[in-house]
Amino acid sequence: MQNPRPQVPPALAIGVAIVAASSASILIRYAQAEASSLVIAAYRLAIATLILAPVVVLRARRELSGLTPRNIRLTMLAGGFLALHFASWIRSLEFTSVASSIVLVQTAPLMVAALSPLMIREPILRRLLIGLLVATAGSLLVGVSDACLGTSCAAAPEILSGTALKGDLLALGGAAAGAGYILTGRVVRQQVSLIPYIGIAYATAAGLLGLATWAAGERAVGFSPSIYIWLVLLAVLPQLIAHSTYNWALGYLPAAVVSLGLLGEAVGSTLLAIGLLHEVPSTLRIAGGGLILVGIALGAVSARRATLAN
Repeated sequence: MQNPRPQVPPALAIGVAIVAASSASILIRYAQAEASSLVIAAYRLAIATLILAPVVVLRARRELSGLTPRNIRLTMLAGGFLALHFASWIRSLEFTSVASSIVLVQTAPLMVAALSPLMIREPILRRLLIGLLVATAGSLLVGVSDACLGTSCAAAPEILSGTALKGDLLALGGAAAGAGYILTGRVVRQQVSLIPYIGIAYATAAGLLGLATWAAGERAVGFSPSIYIWLVLLAVLPQLIAHSTYNWALGYLPAAVVSLGLLGEAVGSTLLAIGLLHEVPSTLRIAGGGLILVGIALGAVSARRATLAN
């Protein structure tokens, strides 16, 4: 069952989601002053689930009761992928730089593009593939700029050593889980509307992350008031606004098109860092951001064609 044509252009909605998602890395870094990665991830999904619960009960109770066992299993699987994605990616920020972590976790769109024809039988249009490759090249430049100063890359070997390597591997694991989350969501969203889907997926992820926090013996309370503010903002901006918008778009666009929007976070995070952290981007980072925007623009054309085709 294909969803009807949306009143809001999905490409425009994804642009709004990119802006909201760009706050994630900065908010996580703020929260990591006192809270562990698992606790941050658990709070993010738990708060989002609590805010969403009244909407699910009031607007989607009937649809929830009519979901097939297959759709329930797939939605819970998506929630499992989401939990693994956040647990791996947020923890990677403890060991490697924000830029390196974002670049590696954002290889998820390439994984989606590679797996879409095999797993969900969605072909990748040439223009979209070019956009993915261009945007990914831009992400790599952003990552290189984090290891280089000017024309010197003396810090680059650190990427392959010690804790930085551990962080990079965790970020890649987060990318693989993120790809699974997007691909599964694309399948389910063809038959299940947004509210019941994210209600079940977010609750499943919150429960799994809560269990992981308990099993790890992490401290989950007693933080400064400012930490709770960052956690609430993390649940509202990148989760309820950004992720829910991506999930909405999956009902109308191919998974690879939606996943391309994830790459825009590197550009948004850089712009926020300028204003909030007073970090001036290097020439490499500016060039990388430009390539990302070009790649997203190419993908937006594919998004428009896909929407008109529905």
